[in-house]
Amino acid sequence: MEDEQIVKLYLQRNEKALEEAQRKYGAYCFHIARNILTIWEDAEECVNDTWNLSWNKIPPVIPASLKAFLGKLVRDRAVSQYRANHAKKRYRGIELIFEELEECIPSDFDMEESFANQQLSEFINDWLGELSKEDRVLFVKRYYYGDAVKKLAKMTGCTENQMAQKMLKLRKSLKACLTGILSE
Repeated sequence: MEDEQIVKLYLQRNEKALEEAQRKYGAYCFHIARNILTIWEDAEECVNDTWNLSWNKIPPVIPASLKAFLGKLVRDRAVSQYRANHAKKRYRGIELIFEELEECIPSDFDMEESFANQQLSEFINDWLGELSKEDRVLFVKRYYYGDAVKKLAKMTGCTENQMAQKMLKLRKSLKACLTGILSE
């Protein structure tokens, strides 16, 4: 079923919208949640919460891209769950990803607060726009979707070490960009 038809079902408050969204995007949402949370049961719970959130948000929101909308919902929910679990010290989850990116952000910024900051988001989007499509996709897959370096290396046909070096180079580029912008 096409996204427009699924959204129309949501707008009609037809519960078939949830079934169709889950059928079409369930694996996609689970992939995002699992990369962030690492514990299968937590990821599954997060995805289930996403269907409820989508039901409550459509309407009034009418997403231009259902996939992106659901991806953002599940990611936000997973990050919230991660923070709750992290406060309980249950596991590291995406801590490694945040640690890798932390070195890009100037020291006078708090990591979590900075990512919530719209202006920083715009700077990063501008920086991403200057990258090649391949680098942009790799960066987003690693730092938004939480894909492992090993998976990205396999996807591009390079070694894990080469991919780690590529990610380091991209982080250094981001750091240089943000340092230059923030010092202006």
